[in-house]
Amino acid sequence: MTLLERFLSYVNIPTASDEHSSTVPTAEHEFVLAHRLAADMQAIGIADAHVDEHCYVYGHIPATPGHENCPRIGFIAHLDTSPDFADGPMNVQIHEHYDGGDVVLGESGRTITEKNFPHLKTLAGRTLLTTDGTTLLGADDKAGVTEILCAMETILRESLPHGPISIAFTPDEEVGTSADTFDLARFAADYAYTVDGSREGEVVYENFNACSAAFEIRGYNIHPGEAKNRMINASLVAMEINAMLPAGDTPRHTEGYEGFFHLTDMRGDCESAELHYIVRDHAAPMFDARKATLCHIEKLINEKYGPGTVKLTIRDSYRNMEEMIRPVFRVVEIADEATRQAGLEPIHDPIRGGTDGARLSFMGLPCPNLGTGGYAFHGPYEHCTVEGMEKVVAILCGIVKLWAASGR
Repeated sequence: MTLLERFLSYVNIPTASDEHSSTVPTAEHEFVLAHRLAADMQAIGIADAHVDEHCYVYGHIPATPGHENCPRIGFIAHLDTSPDFADGPMNVQIHEHYDGGDVVLGESGRTITEKNFPHLKTLAGRTLLTTDGTTLLGADDKAGVTEILCAMETILRESLPHGPISIAFTPDEEVGTSADTFDLARFAADYAYTVDGSREGEVVYENFNACSAAFEIRGYNIHPGEAKNRMINASLVAMEINAMLPAGDTPRHTEGYEGFFHLTDMRGDCESAELHYIVRDHAAPMFDARKATLCHIEKLINEKYGPGTVKLTIRDSYRNMEEMIRPVFRVVEIADEATRQAGLEPIHDPIRGGTDGARLSFMGLPCPNLGTGGYAFHGPYEHCTVEGMEKVVAILCGIVKLWAASGR
């Protein structure tokens, strides 16, 4: 099976996780792909591949003779896709010898434009993969799943020297719970790499500190004719709260290491209202300051309108993994060297988000994140190239060989 054939077979299996579910996995249909992946792993020679009761797929490749004492290296990708937009089955568009220009997505009325995606011109001459604009492509993270399997198949077929290798495919990464029931002992690795980034060549070891924040607003609804100094319109209070946040600190206006407050959804009427945010910053002091700002707003509103008008709930999501990666920076240096050997210069831009690797690093498994060759995740403009994915396969194989050569 070619890389393209494998990728197409996976993206056509719907696996959107469910942010409103409390089950593990959050969507039962995630098991369909999980069992398919375990079977495919066994077919290429990973004899112990299996699916556990929580929909995690685990497998191991024993070391080649003489490399048993090499570091145990792992590779991880998530099998679920974002619930933010329609999931497959889908109509994948294959654009061979892509010209680098705008791409019309079927009859959806959507177009991937050079204006919004300036990197398109760098993909000219490749085989570009998109959808018809009505679904996600699912490259996040089925590109990573495909690349790991193709790399492991190459390693086994070509008998490349390697130490012990662990593989895992996880559910529910897109809703932030994939590390909750990850079995570190079963995975059994010293270091690992999530394959869940964007451009091929990314070797990322910095990510946002992150939390969610929710304001619950209780109004005081009374007839408008008798409302003077008595009515508290919950929806207007919600608008007031949002106006108290810095207008420039939104995803649209920030980049690189700059953090933000992102209003993800809101609802309300005169009686009650809710505001839901995700809050991000790379620097821990700045992140703490953002949370303090939210708490101060809660205090001011309750002082203005009365105690209990607003209730703020903050839940931490993940932390910047850099502090856990720096002490074992060899894990990054190996990936950098493998990237150069594949003909690319490593890209160390910080993740403006998070991955499984962030939480796993703090659980004791140092875990940088590698690019997949995919772009514009979580929406109908998602795209990737066959050649980009092939580069990632080469990088993964290179990482395995370099760790084997490095010994303990």
